[in-house]
Amino acid sequence: MSGILWMDPVFKEMIWGGSKLKEVYGYNIPSDKTGECWALSAHKNGDCVISEGEFVGKKLSELWNDHRELFGNLEGDQFPLLVKIIDANNDLSVQVHPDDEYAKEHENSLGKEECWYVLGADEGTKMVMGHHAKTKEELVEAIENDNYDSLLNAFPVKEGDFFTIPTGTIHAICSGSLIYEAQQSSDITYRVYDYHRVDDKGNERELHVRQSIDVTNVPYVSTAGDDLKAESIENGTKTHMTTTKYFQVDKYDLTGVTTVKNDMPFMMVSVVSGEGTLEGKAVKAGSHCIVCADKKEFVLDGTMTVMVCTI
Repeated sequence: MSGILWMDPVFKEMIWGGSKLKEVYGYNIPSDKTGECWALSAHKNGDCVISEGEFVGKKLSELWNDHRELFGNLEGDQFPLLVKIIDANNDLSVQVHPDDEYAKEHENSLGKEECWYVLGADEGTKMVMGHHAKTKEELVEAIENDNYDSLLNAFPVKEGDFFTIPTGTIHAICSGSLIYEAQQSSDITYRVYDYHRVDDKGNERELHVRQSIDVTNVPYVSTAGDDLKAESIENGTKTHMTTTKYFQVDKYDLTGVTTVKNDMPFMMVSVVSGEGTLEGKAVKAGSHCIVCADKKEFVLDGTMTVMVCTI
């Protein structure tokens, strides 16, 4: 069996994208409007290809279908999670994601719960999370009147901030953000508002107002919890960031050799800063892999921050 899967990322050009994915991580991006790196994905809209080893040239979705033992023989018709790096050179649309039930009925898709770790933020960068409407009627009225300044809950962010975004939460990444995102394997986004931006033909992007009203949680209940606590480990610290129904995420800040135990069906490993080695292979900021079920531990060595997402 494979042990560790290394793969080539998939890049997405976006109206709000930029060039930081090249500047910060050295990725060979398609243009200076590149907004997303789908680093670890088996989704049909961005299926990563294995770059080396026994399964070189295979898509991650193929391994999920044909070699389920790599993933602890998990059940399900699709690989469940997706890891991205997002470069917001401009504001993303204000949006909301459906839960599994709504997404299956209306989109034949998984829902989309996600979380964000802020890798970088320009001075003055903000984020939108939640809204101030107390009832659906207030929500509808604000949307119909284009009254988003009063409706939306916006606040400044900085490097190192972390957020869990349950389905039904209105949210937006804003200009100046560089984000690590772990999420369900879904590409369903309902745009509530897009600042009346137009493309080069003068057309605004499609909105999904009816669906957004359907799925938005009212009133908004903040999911912000207590301050995250780091625990000391071998040559570094480990911080448990979140556990949801769909995924859990831990952050490792390392200054030397550390052995990570794997008792999960798989671990999605992302180096988000620094450099070093993973099982002797050189890695740096922007390196990603999946540690499979048969690999019961792996060794990291270096000065780096590593995000680990698992089911």
